[in-house]
This record gives sequence, C-alpha cells and structure tokens, in this order.
Amino acid sequence: MTGEAPSSAAGPAATVLAIESSCDETAVAVLRGRESLLSAVVASQIEAHRPFGGVVPELASRQHSAATPGLLAAALEKAGVDVADVDVFAATAGPGLASSLLVGNTTAKALALACGKPFLAINHLEGHLLSPFFGDSEGVQPNVALVVSGGHTMLVDVAGVGSYELMGRSRDDAAGEAFDKVAKMLGLPYPGGPLIDQLAVEGDPKAYDFPRSMMKKPGFEFSFSGLKTSVRYLTETFDQEKRDEWLPDVCASFQQAVVDVLVGKTLRAAKAAGRKLVTVSGGVGCNRCLREEMQRACDRAGLDLRIAEPALSTDNAAMIAYVAHEHHLLGRSSSLDSDVDPNLPLTNQANRA
Repeated sequence: MTGEAPSSAAGPAATVLAIESSCDETAVAVLRGRESLLSAVVASQIEAHRPFGGVVPELASRQHSAATPGLLAAALEKAGVDVADVDVFAATAGPGLASSLLVGNTTAKALALACGKPFLAINHLEGHLLSPFFGDSEGVQPNVALVVSGGHTMLVDVAGVGSYELMGRSRDDAAGEAFDKVAKMLGLPYPGGPLIDQLAVEGDPKAYDFPRSMMKKPGFEFSFSGLKTSVRYLTETFDQEKRDEWLPDVCASFQQAVVDVLVGKTLRAAKAAGRKLVTVSGGVGCNRCLREEMQRACDRAGLDLRIAEPALSTDNAAMIAYVAHEHHLLGRSSSLDSDVDPNLPLTNQANRA
C-alpha cells in the first residue's frame, strides 16, 4: 500500500465499502468505523461448483461478474448509504484465483475513481488474520494467530496492524484442503469439511491412530498430506458396503489428528513468541472440535483466546472492510495501478512452501 489518504476522510467514523471475490464467494460489505457493520451480503457459488467436486476458476469468475452489480446495490440499500457518501473503497487483491480477484478489484477501483475517493487493495489473509478483533473499539492487540482455511494454514506473530512475522506454514496441503480431500475420498459431497465435523460427533476419535505429522519436530511448520494418505490406505481395506458403520469413526479420528497438531503447534508458538493472546481465524475455525480443544488448551495454559465469529470465518467482505478501515486510519491507500496477485504473501515470506 502506498500513498496518503485524504485527511478529510480519515477518522473513526469513515465509511468503507469492500468487495471480496478471491474464490467462490462474492461478497460486499459497508462498514462505518470499527463497530458499525451497516450491511454485509454474500452470494454463494457452492451449488454451481458442487457437480465438479471443487471450484472451477472459469465458472467462478463468471459467477462473480453476474453477482457483483446486484450485491453492490443491495449492500448500499441495506446500509442506507449512497455510493457518493462512501469514504474508502476496498477489495481483495490476493491471494486467490486471478480471474476472480480481478472482478472485485476492478469494480472497487472504478468506484473509487468515479467518486474521487481512496482505494485500498487488501490481502485476503490479513482479513482472516484480523477478523477476531472485528467490532472491538480498542482495535488489534498483539497475539499469536492461527490462520486455518481451505488454502492456507499458518502461524503468525502479530505485533499490530501491518506488523506480522510468519512463524510457520503448511509444507503441502492446508488443513482445510485435507478436510475437503479426505471428504471427497470418503464419498462425501462438496464442500466436505463441515460434513466431516458433523459425522465426527457420532464417532470415536480414538478408533484409529492416524499420524500427527511434525508434532515432535522443532519449529512451527505443518504437513497434512501424510495424514490424508493414511486415511486412504486404511479405508481401502474396509468393506464399502458397511461404510455407514466405520465412517463416523474415521471422520472423528481424522479430525482429532488435525486438531491435535493445530492446537499443539499454536500453544508452542504462543510460548515462543511470549504472547498471552491466541487468535484463530479462517474457515476451519468454524470446526467444533478445534474450537473446543483450543479453548481447553488455552485455559490450561493461562492464555486468552479469541476465535473469529463463524460469519467472519468463511470468505466475507466485512473482514476486508475492517482491514481497510484500520489501514485507512494509518493514512494508507493503494494506487489504482496496483495489480492483483494470486500468490500475494502476507509477510515477506511466501504463504506456502
């Protein structure tokens, strides 16, 4: 981000309109200050992609183009705000699907240009990273953050807005990818991650001893590809006609293996960084087992825990608006010549190995 935002727009009551279109959710939100979310609308593409078992980039970008004008109108109407009254326009610049990112990013730039207002290009991962503080009048506090989504799993030491140090990341599949790939392997429909969580409630998490990769190694890297392979090799030996009998136990055991790694590494990272606050964000942050286990572990360790609300955990524009607001308060803006970046890093290190 470069440039200075006009001083007349800066301040706690600035109105931000943000667009999120990084993958398969089109979202628009209008935020006033830190605490007043005036509107947040989302158009899901799950049904469009379900027949293919995953996101199809070409289809996603077409869906974004079709949905964006209506969502903009709906968000502004619900907020009771005219587009001319918006102080800052923002959009996700990456990481994500290039063709999808371009839709929202170009739209927000056009609005900023037409209205003569600042534009902010926002990192999607920063949206997740700061989402646990959404609505807090005191803003972002130092913490160790676990960002765990469909495409990324990382531990970040957060000193403040824009001051982040990557402590560890996934070397292969992200936790969310592992959930969805295992779900597909088990014959569950897309998106399968939430279904594993539901089935696990009826299963025994100790039924199968799946590997906890890299748990005993120093550092804070993650690896879930070996776990995924273990599930495949095990289930290939099972009687598929009795799938309903063993499926809940497999889901519970797989989920527990992922959660053990996420919780264990996060607490080690908090201790190493000397932080007393842990945050969890991203789509996998909705997982019931992860939320419960992380809370128990933080309670035992004497750590405070903040987990992003479910509505702010999956892809949404409210978190993008919040990050834009925080950067706007610091006098930052982005050039209208800035480009999207499908691999946009959160820090000076790549998000994935």
